[in-house]
Amino acid sequence: MRIPFAQIDAFADAPFTGNPAAVMPLSMWLDDATLQAIAEENNLSETAFIVPATGEADFELRWFTPAAEVALCGHATLASGHFVLSSDTTRNAVRFTTRQAGVLEVARHGAAYEMALPAWAPSPKPLDNIVAALGVTARETLWHEKGYALVIVEDEAAVRAAAPDGRAVKALGPYVLIVAARGQTADVVSRVFTDYFDIPEDPVTGSAHAVMVPYWADVLGRTSFSAYQASARGGHVGCRLDSDRVMLTGSCVTTIEGTFLLP
Repeated sequence: MRIPFAQIDAFADAPFTGNPAAVMPLSMWLDDATLQAIAEENNLSETAFIVPATGEADFELRWFTPAAEVALCGHATLASGHFVLSSDTTRNAVRFTTRQAGVLEVARHGAAYEMALPAWAPSPKPLDNIVAALGVTARETLWHEKGYALVIVEDEAAVRAAAPDGRAVKALGPYVLIVAARGQTADVVSRVFTDYFDIPEDPVTGSAHAVMVPYWADVLGRTSFSAYQASARGGHVGCRLDSDRVMLTGSCVTTIEGTFLLP
């Protein structure tokens, strides 16, 4: 079987920045073990698979890390939107139906894209084990039931200085750990650690912003602001809270196109 393959840097203003994702269109779903094996072979933070859909969405969408399927992945959704919209210039938007995050949309936004994700507002909760694994001093800790920890630290310098214990982070379970603060590079600066999914630090994480945007909109007192994820690759994310949706803007760059050969 020959499967089209594109590697796309999402939330990227230039190649080799942002977060790379593989996007692979299928005519029908393969079994889960094969999808997972393909993602492991690709060895990117996410591989997105899309299959034509009927009804309210254009495509079904699923995301796999090298270790597991995830409930929501923002950057690979943005990459999937770029894959479809750059292939069909007559479209202004594309809708994806997902298994755990509802229907997601990616639309043209000038030279970039705007993506709608669910707003997953976190709630205050003590997270002593998580804070200890991250090796930071927390000002505030919050949790979302989908497995997202939001740890607020003093400033951007503290975000950039975070040096987690990877083994301890992985031992916590299938969680996404976010360290964030008000920033100088942008209104909000963050880093995201996901060792359980075999991604020690995720370069730019759309789903983390689905959790952060409701919190920071309240703290900042406004619904729109800028964000920067301060990983080694780095990525800028435009953020807007619109009722129960988080609207994220960003650019994409296709870096590889080819064919995946499946025996």
